[in-house]
Amino acid sequence: MTSPIVTRMRGFGTSIFTEMSALALEHDAINLGQGFPDSDTPDEVKAVAIAAIQDGMNHYPPARGMPILRHAIAAHQQRFYGLSVNPDTEVLVTVGATEALAACVLALIEAGDEVLTFDPTYDAYPAAIALAGGTHRVISLNLEDHSFNPADLARVVGPRTRMIVLNNPHNPSGKVFTASELEQIAALARERDLIVVCDEVYEHLVFDAAQHIPMVSLPGMAERTLTLSSGGKTFSATGWKVGWVHGPAALITAVAAVKQFVTFAGAAAFQPAIAHGLTLPDSFFNDLAGSMQRRRDLLVAALRDLDIAVSPTQGSYFVIADVSAVTDDDAATWCRALPSEVGVAAIPVGAFCQDPADARNLVRFAFCKDEATLREGIARLKAGVHR
Repeated sequence: MTSPIVTRMRGFGTSIFTEMSALALEHDAINLGQGFPDSDTPDEVKAVAIAAIQDGMNHYPPARGMPILRHAIAAHQQRFYGLSVNPDTEVLVTVGATEALAACVLALIEAGDEVLTFDPTYDAYPAAIALAGGTHRVISLNLEDHSFNPADLARVVGPRTRMIVLNNPHNPSGKVFTASELEQIAALARERDLIVVCDEVYEHLVFDAAQHIPMVSLPGMAERTLTLSSGGKTFSATGWKVGWVHGPAALITAVAAVKQFVTFAGAAAFQPAIAHGLTLPDSFFNDLAGSMQRRRDLLVAALRDLDIAVSPTQGSYFVIADVSAVTDDDAATWCRALPSEVGVAAIPVGAFCQDPADARNLVRFAFCKDEATLREGIARLKAGVHR
């Protein structure tokens, strides 16, 4: 029987994350594929949620989000980036950053409008573009050093281009866009009157000497930038699905008009808890980045010991590795065999590419696991990968 799904969504079947996680579960494999942390939410953040439930905060919150969280988001942006955000008109709380992205695209993209992303592209982006009836265009990152050619960016932008979606820090590459690169994107957005949607969920997971620079902080970008983030990655609370978007009032009003017909509002009790998390001291955020950097270094060193080349990673949860030295198979075939043969799960980078052949030998590994789990995964790779 032909699938009844609408034509524009027929290219989106079961996600590679679902497939690989199912294989990991079936074979009791260490899941270094899906990007969720296995550390727990800070106790004091959990305590706020528990107290809210016990105090009866179990009904619909305001559609735009609880004031305590909207004000905490605005204060966070001022504290970390010097941004002035009106919590009443310029912030919208969403059910995770994925809903924020979908609502932005559905609210602002007409059928046939073009939306640009950087390839490899997180798989929720092309799906949201397809839902809106838009056309997905890509600017390819160099898969060795993750640079891009500004001439390619200018070439891809055309008369139907309406939006650029920027993931910074970038999934799956771990790239942190530099000030110069951001200005190249911003200059084109200003020149062509484009909206820029910035997915910054990994904003507090930046390593070495890299710096996270919000696109909205660049000259002339505040009036055309929507900034997305969430509490899931920062506070190890991915199951709470508390995200947000902030930007100019007119754009936020448009996004809110769509969002109300998708979920209306998210879980009330988790919102004051995430608000509390955003007020934690600088030491919490510094320790989070430092801990994740140590795990990155542990995994990268182990992969290189196995003669697996790893491209540079400055942020996020992920490293991209070239497995051509350990297999003649393409990355997708290798990843599908890995859980049963080695006891580890990973994700082929081709799943993030418009043309999977561009990443034939590339695999994404996640290092956002506790150190004991990560070391067990490394031990299994060392014991089995060459076998």
